[in-house]
Amino acid sequence: MRYCDSHPAVVEWASEELVIPYKSPVDGRTHRYFPDFWIMVRQKDGQLHESVIEVKPKKYCGPPNPKNKLTKTGRMSRRYINDVKNWGVNSAKWEAARALCKTKGWEFVILTEGHLQA
Repeated sequence: MRYCDSHPAVVEWASEELVIPYKSPVDGRTHRYFPDFWIMVRQKDGQLHESVIEVKPKKYCGPPNPKNKLTKTGRMSRRYINDVKNWGVNSAKWEAARALCKTKGWEFVILTEGHLQA
């Protein structure tokens, strides 16, 4: 947020104000996704560029690790089941965000701790 407030190229920004409907693969219902940021930047050529930005830990940006699938007793672990559900929901949210951004000519970006380390 400090970046958005202090960078001279940032024309306008908002945090969690954009609402994107998506269908959850877990319950089949429509829910609302609030991406972390929407930002408008004036590029060097004077053009305005808009982006929707999600900030997520890197470990949540890919499918869950199947090696954590079973417990010692051979049963499906609760953690793995939750990770699969979360991955499905995140994927549905991001697919809806990409579709919206495509219609508006915006960019959808997922930032992780690797991007944010200074």
